[in-house]
Order: sequence, then C-alpha cells, then structure tokens
Amino acid sequence: MSTPLPGQPGFVLPDPADRPHFERRAVRVLVLDEDERVLLFLDSDLGLDPVAHWWDTPGGGVDPGESDREAVVRELAEETGQVVEDADVVGPLFERLVVHGYSDKVVEQTEVWFAVRRPAFEVDASGYTEEERLCIAETRWWSLADLASAPDEVWPADLADLVALVDRPDAWRAGAVAGEPVEESSLPA
Repeated sequence: MSTPLPGQPGFVLPDPADRPHFERRAVRVLVLDEDERVLLFLDSDLGLDPVAHWWDTPGGGVDPGESDREAVVRELAEETGQVVEDADVVGPLFERLVVHGYSDKVVEQTEVWFAVRRPAFEVDASGYTEEERLCIAETRWWSLADLASAPDEVWPADLADLVALVDRPDAWRAGAVAGEPVEESSLPA
C-alpha cells in the first residue's frame, strides 16, 4: 500500500516541526509601473487540499557567488522576461527574516527587498522553473487600493507600506526596517 501524497485523500499534513527545514537568502522585488501599480504573482501550494493561494512579488533565492543585485537582475529575467540593468535596481530598501511553511517544507528566508520601475508589460513565463510553471496560477498588476480587497492573501501583509518606502531613501534602513528581522510565519497547521 502506498503512502498518500500531498493533495490526495488520506494525506495528513505533517506538523511543521516534522517537515524538512531549509534556510536561504533571497531577494524580493517591488516591480512598479507608470501608474504605481505593483506586479504580483498568484502562487500556490499544490500539496494542500484545497490548494492554498497567495499573491507575492517576483524574486527568489540568491545563488552561490551571486550578489543580491545580480540575483534581482536574474530573477526578473527568469520570472518576468524583463531585462534590467544594475542601474535600474533601487535599493536595497530593507532586509527581513520570514518563515514560510509549505505542505512539504519550512523555509527560513532572509529577504532583501529592492524595487524596479518599468512601464507595464505582459509577463513572459518562458523562463519559469518547472515548479513555477506548476505553482504560479496568474500574474497581475495591482493598484495599492485594489490590494485591500484582494480575494487571496497578499505576502507580505504590509506590502503597501513597503511600496511607500521606494521613493523615500531617507527611510531605508531606518527605524523598524533597519535590517531587524521581522518574522512573518505562514505555517499551515
């Protein structure tokens, strides 16, 4: 008899303490268009029944030997098809520690946040990884007003506050965003 897999009848979600734990450094990118809308991806945890969805910014893990800014340039090319130069990248705006719980793992991630301004564009998904092809259900440009009525969760919850930092370099690394970890736990029980 085989063991039920995530999403199948009979699957019991393991306690977060029993899931594999990973640590990584990652970049997140606030991509803003000419109307101050932010580009978000509707991501999914396919191992849950029903499938969990949330809106998130482009970004991902920093590869060994890669700088944070190099990771921003690479991730935007892979996830959006947009080729940006280092000079197009604003920041780092701040850094925080988050803990994301998925059906198959728990990821403790140090996130470094940047911004890029581009005229609105259609996302080119041809650079997606296999996992991204399966998990990214939709892409959309959101006004900050529309985010308040998003039908699914938005990560991070304070996204509108973070967008407000983009044009305030005096606030970068000041006060509560001075590189102090902010723990945002999203561990499904």
